[in-house]
Amino acid sequence: MPEPTKKDETPNGQPEESVAPDSNGAPPLPEISLEVSPPPEDANSLKKLSVELPNDSVPAMGRKDSVWSLGEGQAPEELDKPIDTPPLSILLIEKPQSGTVAVGGDITFVAKVEAKDLLRKPTIKWFKGKWMDLASKTGKHLQLKETFDRFTKIHTFEMHIIKAKENYAGNYRCEVTYKDKFDSCSFDLEVKETEQGSQNIDIRSAFKRSSEGQEDAGELDFSGLLKHREPKQQDDTPEVDVWEILKNARPDEYEKIAFMYGITDLRGLLRRMKKIPKEEKKSEAFAKKLEPAYQVDKGGKIRLVVDLADPTVELKWYKNGQEIRPTPKYIFEHKGTQRIMVINNCTVNDDAAYSVAAGDEKCSTELFVKELPIKIVKGIEPVKTTVNERIELECEVSEEGAQVKWMKNGVEVPTGVRSRYRVKCEGTKHYLVIDDASREDTGTYSIMATGGTSEAHIQVDLKPLKIYQDLQDMTVLLGQPLKLHCEIYPGNVPGRWYRNGQLIQPNDRLNIIHRNKVHRLEIETTSLHDAGDYTFVPEGYSQSLSAKIHIIDPPRVHLDSLNFPDNTVTIVAGNKLRLEIPISGEPAPRVVWMKGERVILESGHRVRAETYGDQTSLTIEVTEREDSGNYKIVLQNEAGEATASVKIKVVDIPDPPEAPLVPVVGGDWCSMSWEPPKYDGGSPILGYFVERKKKQSSRWMRLNFDLIKETTFEPKKMIEGVPYEVRIFAVNAIGVSKPSEPSKAFIPLAVTSEPTMLVVDDITDNTVTVKWRPPETIGAAGLDGYLVEYCIEGSNDWIISNKELTEKTKYTITGLTPGCKILVRVKAINAAGASAPRTLQHSILVKEVIEPPKIRVPRHLKQTYTRRVGEAVNLVVPFLGKPRPKVMWLKDGKPIEPSHVSIRNTDCDSIIFIRKAERSHSGKYEMTVQVENHMDTAIIDIQIVDLPGPPQCVTIEDVWGGNVALVWTPPKDNGNAPITGYTIQKADKKTMEWYTCIEHYHRTCITITELVVGNEYFFRIFSENMCGLSETATQTKKSALIVKEGLQLKMPEYNDHDFKEAPKFTQPLINTFAIAGYNTTLNCSVRANPRPKVIWMKNKIVIVDDPRYRMFSNQGVCTLEIRKPSPYDGGLYTCKAINDLGEAQVDCKLEVKGGFTFYELMQRGVPLNLIDKYMNEAKVVEQEK
Repeated sequence: MPEPTKKDETPNGQPEESVAPDSNGAPPLPEISLEVSPPPEDANSLKKLSVELPNDSVPAMGRKDSVWSLGEGQAPEELDKPIDTPPLSILLIEKPQSGTVAVGGDITFVAKVEAKDLLRKPTIKWFKGKWMDLASKTGKHLQLKETFDRFTKIHTFEMHIIKAKENYAGNYRCEVTYKDKFDSCSFDLEVKETEQGSQNIDIRSAFKRSSEGQEDAGELDFSGLLKHREPKQQDDTPEVDVWEILKNARPDEYEKIAFMYGITDLRGLLRRMKKIPKEEKKSEAFAKKLEPAYQVDKGGKIRLVVDLADPTVELKWYKNGQEIRPTPKYIFEHKGTQRIMVINNCTVNDDAAYSVAAGDEKCSTELFVKELPIKIVKGIEPVKTTVNERIELECEVSEEGAQVKWMKNGVEVPTGVRSRYRVKCEGTKHYLVIDDASREDTGTYSIMATGGTSEAHIQVDLKPLKIYQDLQDMTVLLGQPLKLHCEIYPGNVPGRWYRNGQLIQPNDRLNIIHRNKVHRLEIETTSLHDAGDYTFVPEGYSQSLSAKIHIIDPPRVHLDSLNFPDNTVTIVAGNKLRLEIPISGEPAPRVVWMKGERVILESGHRVRAETYGDQTSLTIEVTEREDSGNYKIVLQNEAGEATASVKIKVVDIPDPPEAPLVPVVGGDWCSMSWEPPKYDGGSPILGYFVERKKKQSSRWMRLNFDLIKETTFEPKKMIEGVPYEVRIFAVNAIGVSKPSEPSKAFIPLAVTSEPTMLVVDDITDNTVTVKWRPPETIGAAGLDGYLVEYCIEGSNDWIISNKELTEKTKYTITGLTPGCKILVRVKAINAAGASAPRTLQHSILVKEVIEPPKIRVPRHLKQTYTRRVGEAVNLVVPFLGKPRPKVMWLKDGKPIEPSHVSIRNTDCDSIIFIRKAERSHSGKYEMTVQVENHMDTAIIDIQIVDLPGPPQCVTIEDVWGGNVALVWTPPKDNGNAPITGYTIQKADKKTMEWYTCIEHYHRTCITITELVVGNEYFFRIFSENMCGLSETATQTKKSALIVKEGLQLKMPEYNDHDFKEAPKFTQPLINTFAIAGYNTTLNCSVRANPRPKVIWMKNKIVIVDDPRYRMFSNQGVCTLEIRKPSPYDGGLYTCKAINDLGEAQVDCKLEVKGGFTFYELMQRGVPLNLIDKYMNEAKVVEQEK
């Protein structure tokens, strides 16, 4: 297959351009360049030949890609313009270089871009030929790599070709783009076949050149390079006329067609196409064009001649697309119509494509420069020497600067930086130098040039070995340095050291030194492994030097490795002890164990000593307290003696303590103490455990889980009146001792706690009454009674008021002096004695106190009090005041007749009672409470209700169709309550059976519908209030006849109204204050359809099944009743309504006032008179309940 043409580059690194199509639209004939590698012995340069192909199928417009080369040529109209010097590379600082690779080999092309002035990474593209983008071809054989060095700021782009094939050869191009900057570079790849495949092929025989002027002049016949292939078996596929396809195809499609139809000899086929007779267009500018190709020897001269049809036409010469200027090398001559360009002293750089342009026409040719073979004038001579000598091979060739190749045993000699071989050239002389020869350098060396080969044999032998100082046997103390020394000749001979036949490698501890004739082996610190037979073997010699090294070591006992503090081993009694101690010594020492003067034998039964390897051991099968003591170890060998001592400490649990003492006993506690145990078990006492039990029981209970450090303890939470016993356990690091003997039995017994809630109940001019509550804790001793004491303020003499104990919790102190101040205290007495006294915090003035009256109207009486006729009315109104207040009642400003209403007054409340209520009892009742000049008034509104009367008049307003319109007037008597609705009934005249049409109707007019045609109806109406329906109803005087009409009215259709809506509170909850002990309610109203689910919450917690709360919901009114609230019931209450359309909620705060105890009021610092007033109010409330 034809490959892309390799174009020479101009001095500035830019590829030359090919000629563009003619201006008249007829493109020039396409070119195909073939690269052929000559054999290795004549590898001078690549030869190029241009072969013209028929172009009958190329369209008239012309194609730039019809020329199979990298660059694009100038148009003919641009040839007259001055040629600008191509710009230097603006992005690439290192360009890919052309290369050669063998078939199956790898090659890498590298391009580098400097990124100092770039804000981002540039874009790079790799192409083969003009159009094939290699980014889509990456895979097994092609890889693209990009790296960036942050220090040098350089982008590196690499293209790796792996296992190259023959068809990979050709021209490649690299393009770099960054914003408006662009740079490109082309390079060639040559793929050579392996030497084995090309040994029998004479590539030069493929270059068959005929004499000038013949038809086939300048053609290349390379069919001999094609591999021989076995003929393929013919298949049954229909034949295709490939010839016609090629004739009608564009030149850039030739390769694709050849690959599609399996054409292997495409070049031969193209030559046949060239020989097809064709009409040659006669040139208007040239009478005679350049020959297709020229050949000249290197250093010779060549003349390129064209004959012009018009001598006045301006002529320009080009080399690889670049215009040629007259120089001493290029000389232009004019002879009539002939134009001649002479090229003097031809070199390899002159091997290129040349063209000449005359006006709009152009003709081209190819110049081949032939190099002469390099001959060897003076060959290399054989050399025989010894190791470490310098070898220099010299050869002279026929020409300076010739390329030669040095070989050793048929393999090319490496000449890199790290190679032992150096190559140098001085004019026509070439040298191969080996500075330090070795036996491996023996072999046949040859030099190869294009015109011949020379070879010679080099023999490198060893020098005779002489031993000046042999190795000596040595005995070294362990840990001391070891130095082995010997001297041999020659001095530059290396060698190897062996120990017991094993090769020795140098390391941090072992050092091998070679200086001239001296060889040394040095070990800084010897070990037992360093003993043995040492051998030094000089490299390349059969002789060796030997010595024997013996290492000795005094015995040592390594107690530090045991990590025992003070070399003391602690063992729990009863356990097995096996103490292993490392020892060392060379030779192995004899070991003796001793305790005092007694030697421990290996044959002992319970205690024995054993020694094996590098350690000795002491074994005690079952340790006892007597095994504690110092044990001595004695080691002996020929290098010396060593001793060491080990202390063994056998520890045990401590002895039990003595029985504890219980000196003090309380109500539910006692105080106990004990002495430490006599023997602590060889380990310090860490603490104690305490246990107790009831005397009648056998079950002990531990009282502490954390150890008690002291020897005293106070057990608590005992039952009074029950006898107990206690005992002690001692604890050390080994364990818990046995329990001590139990203590003597003791019974907890204590006095009661102090009385509670001591308050002043009443004060007169000579008495003070106090009351209290029993003690919170009475105990097993019970309560016998109370003792009341008082003292005059300012004195500490407490006087017993009751000579005998009182069992009651209320007592009156008599015989007091009016106007004095006293303090009072109360004690609880039982069998254990008197409790702590409860004393009033403030002194009491013995004088009766006037308290202004205050009416405490119950909450339900602050609103209108409603009752039905015939029901009983019983109202209790509490009040406060001292002395006893005077109570008066008025109704509507007039005194109340005792025959109608009964009134009864007490010290703290007033009761109004009506046995059978009547409507005349309704009205406003005024209550007045008076103490001397102080007065308080309250008004109570009582409403007695009854059933209403019937409506006054019911008339039939209109009758039409099946409808009747009724109108009536409200009743004259509403029963002393608002009318809440009406009930309408109908009856057929025939049966007079009444049926209810509608209930709870609020208006005074209505239309009754859906009546039966032909029937006659009467109607009656009941009125309704909060008590119910009226006893009688008002009936229509006339009847309504439903007649059939001739015309039927078509009722219009109405869409039902959607009454569904999400919950919405029309009346929110209101912040409320409540009195402790009195029921309170929270009310709100919500509108929703369908009916919502109502949830009540307190402090965001749902109220569920709590008997203190009752919930009601009627006609959208939601009520929460809190029964007898306490201060705890105060907080944030929430009512939440939920249905399918949404949810809504309202909140309110409830504050409960009152409900404090006397003790709480005393703690808050409330004065006694106000506390007494508050307690009386609470008493009134309790009586009302």
